[in-house]
Amino acid sequence: MESSAQGSTGTETPAAPGSDGLSRVPAQSRSDAVEYGGYGAYGEDTGRERCGPADAARGEHPHSETSAPAVGLARAAAAAAAVAASAPSRPVVQRASVRGQILDALRTALVTGELLPGEVYSAPVLGERFGVSATPVREAMQQLAQEGAVEVVPNRGFRVAVRGARELAELAEVRALIEVPVMLRLARTVPGDRWVELRPLAEASVRAAASGCRATYAEADRIFHRALLALSGNEQLVAIADDLHRRSQWPSADGPARRGRADLVADAAEHMSLLEALAAGELDVVQTLAREHFAGSSG
Repeated sequence: MESSAQGSTGTETPAAPGSDGLSRVPAQSRSDAVEYGGYGAYGEDTGRERCGPADAARGEHPHSETSAPAVGLARAAAAAAAVAASAPSRPVVQRASVRGQILDALRTALVTGELLPGEVYSAPVLGERFGVSATPVREAMQQLAQEGAVEVVPNRGFRVAVRGARELAELAEVRALIEVPVMLRLARTVPGDRWVELRPLAEASVRAAASGCRATYAEADRIFHRALLALSGNEQLVAIADDLHRRSQWPSADGPARRGRADLVADAAEHMSLLEALAAGELDVVQTLAREHFAGSSG
């Protein structure tokens, strides 16, 4: 499974999509155990959601024509590109970065519904699909287990958590209980020019929604909310809220998240409206918009 990433010409083997649509990570060399951060495009015959060049966030790979399927992978690719720029003859990425890339890829697969609720996936099989050993996949899956996205099935692998509409509604309620009071306090205390600084992030979420890629929008959505809550200066609050937000983005047992492009665009538009109300100190409007935003995100 682990073959050399270099051929006789010394060039890197480009990433190849697996038969199931999950993008492969360039193969690792046994002697080097280094990794790029480039991922291939989704397979053209899978029928699954594809997040490609039209996405609002896109990663360009220095040694591959293909583009990352989601903003999480784009970030990993950008990091690899930065390393390549500093040492163009041989990009060197820490081995630990492979685990991070796989974690990003698995999170993307969860959001888009490629990893199906209730299904069991083994680390060796997923490793083969991604073109890496089972070790970074297993480590990434353990992280997802801590987050509640999957559960360990002894001697088999990891089962994707099955969540229903009730659980998503409960997550939305908890998010509202935590975030709405904070937003109201910030609306009373944060100067107007600080809210202006968040406008590019709100606009970025609108562009991400327009791409129609759920994974791309999910990341832009979380970035906006993190930045908003960061104005409170409470790092523990930001961490807890971000964890709840990520959990709320996983699809339900009714099937992959069925929110279409129009739903994503409407959700992103609420970011702009909420930001305007916060800047104007309109507390009643902030409370109404925030509660509706959380309720809508759980659908």
